[in-house]
Amino acid sequence: VEETGALAGFEKSGHFFLPPHGYDCGLRAAVAVLRMMDRAGRSLGELEAELPRAFNMPTLSPACPDDAKYDVLARIVADLRGVDRLGGSPVARIVTVNGARVELADGAWALVRASSNTPNLVVVCESLTDAAHLRAVFADLDAIIRRQPEVGPYDQDF
Repeated sequence: VEETGALAGFEKSGHFFLPPHGYDCGLRAAVAVLRMMDRAGRSLGELEAELPRAFNMPTLSPACPDDAKYDVLARIVADLRGVDRLGGSPVARIVTVNGARVELADGAWALVRASSNTPNLVVVCESLTDAAHLRAVFADLDAIIRRQPEVGPYDQDF
């Protein structure tokens, strides 16, 4: 949030950070949303209707030994820096705060990072276009991940 200047930060796990209010407090989140609604003069439903539709996937965790995952991730990040497209969409930038978040010009993104508490990587993608584009972004990211022999099977199918 601080590095990118984002208004808020959210994780799929439910953790969040709302500057300057703090993090992971439902009451603070509710107050922040109510203030946003008050400033906008619109209902939560009206504000939600303005958000773009997103196509996302479950968080996948391919196996990767704890003693290798950070070296593997460094090689994946290096490979991603040499890529100009994922899923046919141009790469806009790569944020390497914690792993690599590849942001695409059309608003889609792909993330790969090392799990902080399991012998796995963490992989998740999102598209604002459609489910086929989401699968194409994931397929391209997965092809890069699969270059690393230490990376094992995913914990679930997508």
